Amino acid sequence: MAKPIQVIRKFDSTEEQKREQSLESLLSEVAQNKESLLDTLQLLQELHNSGIIEALNSLVKAKEEVAKIAVGQITREPVINLINNAMAAGGALTTLDPEMTKKLMGSVAKGLEKAEQGLQSNSKVGILDLLKVLNDPDINRAIGFGFNLLKGVGEGIKE
Repeated sequence: MAKPIQVIRKFDSTEEQKREQSLESLLSEVAQNKESLLDTLQLLQELHNSGIIEALNSLVKAKEEVAKIAVGQITREPVINLINNAMAAGGALTTLDPEMTKKLMGSVAKGLEKAEQGLQSNSKVGILDLLKVLNDPDINRAIGFGFNLLKGVGEGIKE
């Protein structure tokens, strides 16, 4: 039978061997990714030629000044109002039924088309015409929708 192992020798590589292994690994990766590296180098050259790299370097060097300007612009009252209004509108939109919103937007688009056609015809509307169109089911539906919309807006304002 063989003798049992009594001593385990740990092989420590020298710094130079570690560098050689690192370089070999790096060269292997470069060889495997030749095309993408060449594309990246070409992109960097184009960015350098157009001055974008220089502009980015300047931006990074002046980061404190840029940050001060950005914060100064963002904290202006009109920008804060815009952000608050956008958040309020987003919150309101989350409570609406998407199908109803889609239907309403489609109806508005169709109404704008009809309104454009009415403008093109350049016809006058008289009082008798107004009384006649109240019998039109589409107009009656829109008027009812408008009344209910106004009622809901009024109730919302009261709260």
